Amino acid sequence: MTYRVKIMPRAERDLAGLYRWIGARSSDAARKWYRGLREGIRSLRTSPQRCPATPENKDLRHLLYGRTPHAYRVIYRVAESRKEVEVLHIYSTPWLRSSSTPRGLPCSSALRACRHAAG
Repeated sequence: MTYRVKIMPRAERDLAGLYRWIGARSSDAARKWYRGLREGIRSLRTSPQRCPATPENKDLRHLLYGRTPHAYRVIYRVAESRKEVEVLHIYSTPWLRSSSTPRGLPCSSALRACRHAAG
């Protein structure tokens, strides 16, 4: 069964910020990495249930992409009735251990926003 992958506005902003932050416009290696992340997100079309539920909210799932220290967490939910995957938020996993994201948003606030979007 194929699912429609819908990237929500917050996740679109995350992707745009990540694109700028890694310098994908001017670096072939960064562009290749970014394309791989996008491809990983697109792969949710065929098997979104393969990724585990998040510890913060059992209704959300997370796809991990990359290797530490450059691993990113893609938070999403699966709407089975619509056969749709909604990508909610994308961020670097080291930010989970720090007090804030690059935009200064505390991680607990970011996760609350994901929980709110799911509920």
